[in-house]
Amino acid sequence: MPNILVVDDERNLADTFAYNLRKEGFDVETAGEGYAAVEAVQAQHPDAVILDVMLPGIDGLEVCRRIRRTNSVPILMLTARGEEMDRVVGLEIGADDYLSKPFSMRELMARVRALLRRKEMIREELGTVTIPAGEVLIAGDLRIDVGAHTVSRGDEPVDLTPKQFALLETLVRHRGQVLSAEQLLELVWGYTDTDTRTVAVHMRSLRTRIEDDPSHPLRIETVRGVGYRYTR
Repeated sequence: MPNILVVDDERNLADTFAYNLRKEGFDVETAGEGYAAVEAVQAQHPDAVILDVMLPGIDGLEVCRRIRRTNSVPILMLTARGEEMDRVVGLEIGADDYLSKPFSMRELMARVRALLRRKEMIREELGTVTIPAGEVLIAGDLRIDVGAHTVSRGDEPVDLTPKQFALLETLVRHRGQVLSAEQLLELVWGYTDTDTRTVAVHMRSLRTRIEDDPSHPLRIETVRGVGYRYTR
């Protein structure tokens, strides 16, 4: 039974999330402030985290940063409607996806299931012949060690979040092929949606890590009106 950690200081809201998640068969723990959330992740090793941005103690963005130092658990960040900066920063520092309040319980369940499906897909790939031990993808001067989940450029390591790694791996595996934002959302995030801003934010942050000039990318090309293509 997947374990979900719900982090929200609004007690009624956290209880509502927990109630609905348990109805769907999930095991649920809750935390009401930032420090407790970081400790809960370290102690309980949840399968996914639902994390509100606005928290007492340390906010959700700082919680996300601290979790990402040691843990790749999928993180769904909850932001207030219109808080574009929170969404962008959250995705850039390692959140896997976000939902803007208000949202339906149906949408929340769909996003959680998508995160868990993607996590299970990665686990199966790493544990079966689908990805042989030691498989390495070479893309120009980038070396992508799929099993170790590491990327290096020449002799220098490239620090990527789990989602940035998954996005890069997907683009390289489809090298030369144009993938739409909707296709990337399905392949990397595990769900489909007309709102593809999540892809755009991760693409921008990925480019800052692998391109010499992110404003004029040479590795990941934008095909206007179509999608993205890895060209090297």
